Amino acid sequence: MLDIKRIKNDLDLVQKGMEKRGAQIDFSSFLKIEEDRKKFLLEIEELRHQRNTTSDEIARMKKAGEDAQPSIEKMRSVSERIKELDKDLGEVEAQINDFLISLPNLPADDVPKGKDDTENRLEKTWGDPRQFDFKIKDHADIGEDLGILDLGRATKLAGARFPLYMGAGARLERALINFMLDIHTTEHGYKEALPPFIVNRTTMTGTGQLPKFEEDLFKLDGWDYYLIPTSEVPITNIYAKEILDEAVLPLKFTAYTPCFRSEAGSYGRDTKGLIRQHQFNKVEMVKVTSPDTSFDELESLLANAETILQRLELPYRVVTLCTGDLGFSATKTYDIEVWMPGQDKYREISSCSNCLDFQARRASIKFKRKGAKKPEFCHTLNGSGLAVGRTFAAILENYQQADGTVTVPDALVPYMGGRTVIENER
Repeated sequence: MLDIKRIKNDLDLVQKGMEKRGAQIDFSSFLKIEEDRKKFLLEIEELRHQRNTTSDEIARMKKAGEDAQPSIEKMRSVSERIKELDKDLGEVEAQINDFLISLPNLPADDVPKGKDDTENRLEKTWGDPRQFDFKIKDHADIGEDLGILDLGRATKLAGARFPLYMGAGARLERALINFMLDIHTTEHGYKEALPPFIVNRTTMTGTGQLPKFEEDLFKLDGWDYYLIPTSEVPITNIYAKEILDEAVLPLKFTAYTPCFRSEAGSYGRDTKGLIRQHQFNKVEMVKVTSPDTSFDELESLLANAETILQRLELPYRVVTLCTGDLGFSATKTYDIEVWMPGQDKYREISSCSNCLDFQARRASIKFKRKGAKKPEFCHTLNGSGLAVGRTFAAILENYQQADGTVTVPDALVPYMGGRTVIENER
């Protein structure tokens, strides 16, 4: 959520930011409602002063034995008017809040302007794609042929876009989760968390999923609860409605959870394999920081995610998302895209974002500096460290062999019980 003072005081700058994003926002109705709010507040303040003065007058008249009834009737009339205005004020403030939570975050100055992912800015590449001397397959075919993926029976169990890992496939998925968590906790300084996989409406609203993206979520029938689309949602909200001591910042968490997304509007895209699923596993990184350090923390967040791919020796590139590809809550995002030889393209495997105080305002996450009179809003960041299913897919495609087997990356051999090759398990 944007600071309402910033909108009123720097409206031109806010409008330019929205235009850079390609968002067509009419601020005129908001400004009119804000004027109404100020008028209601002023009138309520005047009437309350009048009521207090009249109350003192009534007390004086009663003490003097004078007839206070006319003044009592006047005070009753004033109180009724205040009730009416309080109701009107509540309706106006609800409209203002609805407008504010509908606005996306403003892009950082160095975010490139663009319409979609074709205009993202390339920042770096790492590793050289392997050259194969045999006809390669994509991960879905490799997994099915080895008997470690059974997408057909997954469809029978749940429908399209759900995975079923079997044997060494299940072991590899678990190995990746443990490997990622171990690196982030023992080397990168994150505290591991295991949050609820179901959260309430307030929590979803705090990180920006609601109300705008409700169709992308799985909602529990008959309950105002949702399956989480990412552990960013519960982890970021851990300190909602709290004031932290500056000394504890930055807070750094990592968490494994399954993630659930309806993928509304994506039908017909990536229907084969593990790239776009309704349920998938992910290891997430979340930071809660002071405003002074959040962009430095974004760079280290990106480096932490890159470490996983480097240890797995998977080629990748890093791009800065343009305004047309930038997420709702983010001011700046780096995407890491892993090389998928079976698809002959790079595919997103991690997004690392700085949200500034956008989520913290929605969730009321504050901190207080030493000696300061008032608390400030924290900055929040999140990044995939990594999407596990896509990492699984990248390993199958990059480590496939001519005989149909898959070599286990050296970093994962201890997590696979010493196994170095995944062979046919059919």
